[in-house]
Amino acid sequence: LFCFYNFLDLSTPFPLIMSQNKKIIALFDVDGTLTIARGEVTKEMNTFLAELREKIVIGTVGGSDFPKQQEQLGNDVQQRFDYCFAENGLTALHGEETLGSQSFREYLGEAKLNELINFILGYLSKLTDVPVKRGTFIEYRNGMLNVSPIGRACSRPERNDFEIWDKESKCRATMVGVLEKEFGERFGLKFSIGGQISFDVFPIGWDKTYCLQFLQEQNYDEIHFFGDKTYEGGNDYEIFHSDKTIGHAVTCPEDTIKICRELWLS
Repeated sequence: LFCFYNFLDLSTPFPLIMSQNKKIIALFDVDGTLTIARGEVTKEMNTFLAELREKIVIGTVGGSDFPKQQEQLGNDVQQRFDYCFAENGLTALHGEETLGSQSFREYLGEAKLNELINFILGYLSKLTDVPVKRGTFIEYRNGMLNVSPIGRACSRPERNDFEIWDKESKCRATMVGVLEKEFGERFGLKFSIGGQISFDVFPIGWDKTYCLQFLQEQNYDEIHFFGDKTYEGGNDYEIFHSDKTIGHAVTCPEDTIKICRELWLS
């Protein structure tokens, strides 16, 4: 036993998995892929992820900031995943090591940022047909703006009702179209619908493919990505269709488990 522990590198920033295939990595979107939208990870999913991590390298790549990943996946998310990419990888973590960070404010500048926010607030104020409005319509994140016509402070039933209404009214899609026309080329911005109630605003190239640069040195044979918003305009679209990844479209966390078991645990 003494010799075994001396063989291990105890300075490793995350648990060493002895049988893990170091040449295959699976990256997972969070909302709708590992959890229900803005929900907490289940015990079943945690058990599955621990089993999967015995076989391959695993990581998260979500649009939300890192504290929200911790809320949904647990405060120990850095210990249970090999990589954590928050805000599409603008905050990049390998175990306890920070690989990189970028700022949307520094990229755009205060003047342009104010112009963009003022335009969005003006547009939102004219949306009189939204069923209900709550709070936090614009959430500033390190690498993007997250915009919600209903407001992120809505309850889960309100969130679910808005999603149904949005599919019929095309509220988010219409707003994204207006913003793309006004700011897309002029400010170099991309607009991407994700989750149930919001969409993201970020510089072109800062989509989820941004995280892939941090994996280059590892020379993975296969980089798999799992996400539920893989359609054009969804925030998983670019990384799902990247020639650097093998994309898997899922409909729910149970679908994620099913596909992964067929690939690596059967």
